[in-house]
Amino acid sequence: MEQPDAGLRGYLQIFRVPGSRGFVAASLVGRMPMATLSLATVLLVDHVTGSYAVAGAVAAVGAVFYALLVPQLGYLVDRHGQRRVLRPLAWAFGAAGALFLTAALSETPDWLLYVAGAAFGATVPPISALVRARWSHLAGQDGGPPLRTTYSFESVADEMIFVVGPLLVSVVVLLHPAYGVATVATFGAVGGLLLAAQRRTEPPVLPRRTTGTRAISVRGLRLMCVMYVCIAAMFAGHELSTISFVDEHGDTWMVGAILATYAVGSAVGGLWYGAHRWVISLDRRFLLALVAMVVGVAPLWAMPSVYALWAFSLFSGLLIAPGIIAGYSLVREGVPPESLTEGMTWLATAVGLGKALGVAVAGLVIEAHGARWGYAFSLGCGAGAVLVGLLSVRQLRVMASGPDPRARTAGLSRPPAPHQPS
Repeated sequence: MEQPDAGLRGYLQIFRVPGSRGFVAASLVGRMPMATLSLATVLLVDHVTGSYAVAGAVAAVGAVFYALLVPQLGYLVDRHGQRRVLRPLAWAFGAAGALFLTAALSETPDWLLYVAGAAFGATVPPISALVRARWSHLAGQDGGPPLRTTYSFESVADEMIFVVGPLLVSVVVLLHPAYGVATVATFGAVGGLLLAAQRRTEPPVLPRRTTGTRAISVRGLRLMCVMYVCIAAMFAGHELSTISFVDEHGDTWMVGAILATYAVGSAVGGLWYGAHRWVISLDRRFLLALVAMVVGVAPLWAMPSVYALWAFSLFSGLLIAPGIIAGYSLVREGVPPESLTEGMTWLATAVGLGKALGVAVAGLVIEAHGARWGYAFSLGCGAGAVLVGLLSVRQLRVMASGPDPRARTAGLSRPPAPHQPS
């Protein structure tokens, strides 16, 4: 199924690409909000209002506004370049964080918290999409690493942020919940400005080959967005069910340990995926990884104890990153190069909407029937993603073949290119 490659040593090539160390470091700082903004928001709003309902609603509003705005930001980046969009966006995110802090600490009406929370969530710089676009431009140049290795590295970096970020916020909020929001705003703004300053590795703005074409016009991308809504709902249901299961059968500290183990497993899976040279086609690889991802969720409803859940989380996490990496790779191959950032941000929109849907429905299911049924709901969401994927085989194959501007305009696909391992 795979051929030996440079193995884990291939990841060393990442830091041999001129300028890579600078933008990788900046991205690690700038992507902190993706793992911490909702947590920091909930902790602060709950502190000032005493209501988890209000806190969760404020966080959800921010997530929804981000999901609605981020594809437009991706479109602007593709048209004008990363620096011209990222610099004002980073400043706007810092200002929105200050506004949100002011609204929360000034005992303002709840509706002002919603407005400030919406602005805070909507202006988060889409660092992950921007960095993957940079790697799409740089990978393979001057003996650099192949794209699968760079995307695998990015997946691992995302998972590590989800391990480190919540721990950092959990520590600083011991001083005061406001410090959590201040930390998130500072990391996001500073990281965005640092990334914008990395001119050497910034992808060039490509001329548009077809008038009026947007990334979302690619049918395969639209179907992938449906799958990602289901996948994100599965993850959201899994997280909420884990919190509830531990609350029913274990100690509170175990929640963080189990979720961290899940993230570590995903990071290891990502490293393994990127260390191999795959010969199976990208579209089939994505579908197989999607099925494996759902298989990892399937037994959770029957876990006999928290410790069994904890142990199984490592295996379940191993199956996550390969599907995420293959999905981003499909977008990279399937949308026109001049719309790449927009295409990746549409996945972010799908994830945001899926998380909001998953949390809302899973919360109702868990409240009515308990954590095990919450895991069953997560499994159902995963099965929905697999079903859509199986019904989208042809469109995914077209995406793996690459875009043809003439065919895209006509709604057709070009003949599949000779297979190249990636």
